[in-house]
Amino acid sequence: MSWRHDLAVLRHRDVRIFVSARFVALLGSSIAPIALVFAVLDVSDSAGAVGLVLAARSIPNVVLLLIGGVISDRLPRNLVLIVANTLSALTQALAAILVLSGHAQIWQLVVIEAINGAAAAFVMPAMVGVLPALVDPVELPQANAVSGFARSAALVGGGAVAGVIVDLTSPGIGLAVDAATFLLAVVLLAQLTLPPVERSQTSIVRDLRDGWTEFASRQWVWSVVAAFSVLNLIFTASYSTLGPVIADDTFGRAGWGAVSACFGAGLIAGGILMIRRPPRYPVRVGMFGMLSALPIFAALALWPTTLTVAAAAFVVGLGFEIFGIGWETALGQHIPLDKLSRVASYDMLGSFVTGPLGQLTVGYVVAVTSAKAVELYGAGIYLVVVVLTLMVPAVWRLQRYATDDR
Repeated sequence: MSWRHDLAVLRHRDVRIFVSARFVALLGSSIAPIALVFAVLDVSDSAGAVGLVLAARSIPNVVLLLIGGVISDRLPRNLVLIVANTLSALTQALAAILVLSGHAQIWQLVVIEAINGAAAAFVMPAMVGVLPALVDPVELPQANAVSGFARSAALVGGGAVAGVIVDLTSPGIGLAVDAATFLLAVVLLAQLTLPPVERSQTSIVRDLRDGWTEFASRQWVWSVVAAFSVLNLIFTASYSTLGPVIADDTFGRAGWGAVSACFGAGLIAGGILMIRRPPRYPVRVGMFGMLSALPIFAALALWPTTLTVAAAAFVVGLGFEIFGIGWETALGQHIPLDKLSRVASYDMLGSFVTGPLGQLTVGYVVAVTSAKAVELYGAGIYLVVVVLTLMVPAVWRLQRYATDDR
């Protein structure tokens, strides 16, 4: 099979526009977390402060996800994305100004990131529903893989640039770049044309109930979401929050930028694999891919060097991309399009609701135990959850399909 065939989905103008907008926004967004963490560490050298700021973004994000899903099924999804990305640009620009001027305080960053997290609650459900509206179900695995590849390329570039920015200039520069990329994404999204949305005549409560019925009726959906409520707690605490703190004490900020870039490189490798060989059982293969997180927990606990952690990050990226593309394909092929954003919002709510808990508590847990204990015990629990999920029959058996039988 040739690359021309693999990339044939890019013949659609709107697919090209959407993939480009996603790439640009994620390029800046991959810089922002690194810049934000080290901005917080510059203001208050505390893992607890890092967790507080990250949780300030996560909590409103989780709380508003269901509303984001309803709005994204009611309104044109490109309009939802334009408004949310504009708000994100403004908040990140304000954070950049405060950090660069030397006047940033933790409470200010908490408020700004809370607004940013609220905007993201509308972005994520809306994005899930764009590609299924632009292409036939037969082309959806390819479209998701190409979009995932663009996302991965953005993470590689952003991670590498972020390490240089925070090491040689200021975390505030990274936040300013993120704001600029959000604005460029808005320009691109304004050119996107989506099929008209049939205006809902029911109440928001009814829409939420219908979305829940669709979500709860599929064992493979809620089983994986239940698993991710634990997996994301562990990964958010052990890698996203504690990882930069360990790096700052050992192999340095530039090294953490290299880790982020290698994570993105792994995502690219996973995207290429999924373009070339889409699995027949996307959720089963995806859950096996989630086991790839185990090496990075061990590396952070036992061998915290740039080389070991970056190599483990590549493996994580590879496995996570296999899951991500497989999961988006399964949802896009098996969930009705008019309910897809709502089901995705329930998915994201259940998967991410425990993330803030990990962000808020990991600093305190480390204080009474150790970073090493958090990483190793987290790895053990993580392994058990993945294995139990793979034992669910609906997760094991779900297949992708090649015709629209929705």
